[in-house]
Amino acid sequence: MYQAFLIKYGEIGVKGKNRHIFEDTLVSQTANALKLVDGEFCVRKENGRVYVEAQSEFDFEEAVEALSHVFGIVGICPVVLMEDEGFDALAERVVAYVGEAFKEQDFTFKVITRRARKNYPMDSMEVSAALGERLLAAYPKLKVDVHTPKVTLHIEIRNKINLYSKTIPGPGGMPVGSAGRAMLLLSGGIDSPVAGYMIAKRGVKIDAVYFHAPPYTSERAKQKVIDLAKILAKYTGPIRLHIVNFTDIQLSIYEKCPHDQLTIIMRRYMMKLAEHFAGEEESMGLVTGESIGQVASQTMQSLAVTNEVCTLPVYRPLIGFDKQEIIDVSLKIGTYETSILPFEDCCTIFVAKHPVTKPNLKSILKSESHLASTISAQMKQAVETAETIRVEP
Repeated sequence: MYQAFLIKYGEIGVKGKNRHIFEDTLVSQTANALKLVDGEFCVRKENGRVYVEAQSEFDFEEAVEALSHVFGIVGICPVVLMEDEGFDALAERVVAYVGEAFKEQDFTFKVITRRARKNYPMDSMEVSAALGERLLAAYPKLKVDVHTPKVTLHIEIRNKINLYSKTIPGPGGMPVGSAGRAMLLLSGGIDSPVAGYMIAKRGVKIDAVYFHAPPYTSERAKQKVIDLAKILAKYTGPIRLHIVNFTDIQLSIYEKCPHDQLTIIMRRYMMKLAEHFAGEEESMGLVTGESIGQVASQTMQSLAVTNEVCTLPVYRPLIGFDKQEIIDVSLKIGTYETSILPFEDCCTIFVAKHPVTKPNLKSILKSESHLASTISAQMKQAVETAETIRVEP
């Protein structure tokens, strides 16, 4: 029955003179998402609305699934688009729609009409009342309930008349690409994929860097991160994933630095390397999955010491989340089951038994001075040997 979708957006509607830029980005992201669906689609904007019109046969559920991953969409409405051939033709189509869309015509309903085209010969209230009468005559078991109807029939009188009764929730947020670019430090854990999702929801295009430590971490651990990136890419679009061999740097830190400072010092060098790749991608900041107090390296003092090495802003969208809230989002977006697979990443392999929770910057810098003879060459080698892959959804 449906050959089109009416796409509703939220925040974009208050963007003033820049609104068309965000609309164009949403149209582009919607069209890109639908490339994963068999069929041909035309995505267009018209007077504050975005429409997806099928140009061929397509799988309805697949199309809805693809659209439900597009940030910026707050509602997906399967819609019937009709030419204006007079009120009688409209009423006939609405009556037929109710018969087709609902197995049983035994529910409460309400008709809401909006006239974007003011030259229509009836006003909104008249159209709603007249259509209600036609429906009651056609289906005697229907009942009108203007306060809490089970079904609301929406009629929008535009260039074409829009008829719909269902709104499928979208993910909300802002369309990816409307707010710059950032580099995500992606591990195999629960937190960092959620952080990537949250920052992308605000319109940020993300790429990612993963720190691999063979032979201490396996190829399965690496594949786990690639799989997480694939899930994220359903929401963000293709991700450039930089896989950095971090083994030599970690071993040097392990051999030459106090073990209670291992995590903090490793984290600082990860941030330095991530900034290098962020510069290559023209990213405007780094993104991590840190949350205050979750582990020793995420206390206020630890985060301050980590930040000290960064010249780019560090965005931490999960900073005020507790673990259960993060898990809830990971379940919603489909990363949780992959994140809990038992393949260790490089952080967990080299974790200290009793890590410092309130690191002192002067002490950290003194410990890092023990690396002076080797660290520059190791950092250079890590950059030069990094593997970069394009991860598609």
